[in-house]
Amino acid sequence: MNQLPKSYQQFRQEHEKVWQTYERLGAAAGEAGPLELKMRELIKLGMAAAVQSESGVHSHTHRALEAGASPAEIEHSILLGITTLGFPTMMAALTWAKSAIEDHK
Repeated sequence: MNQLPKSYQQFRQEHEKVWQTYERLGAAAGEAGPLELKMRELIKLGMAAAVQSESGVHSHTHRALEAGASPAEIEHSILLGITTLGFPTMMAALTWAKSAIEDHK
């Protein structure tokens, strides 16, 4: 994925060993259960929306698209948070995801 935030790229260069361990932990967590990659990315997208992480929403939108999710599936995964996150938080995340979808094209 070539659309990593600059801060992430910088962290990866400055702390390569920690970054590699972090990546392995994420891979192990992903392999620990039955969910397919696309579903895992949609769930992570919802989590990023919940903590109001704009860079996380962008990252997991790109990853979900790469895993085969459609823009409609991405938008729906965020829309589902309307009653849990609240309308303003959901709308912010939806705006970020739509921006990432456009950037991905």
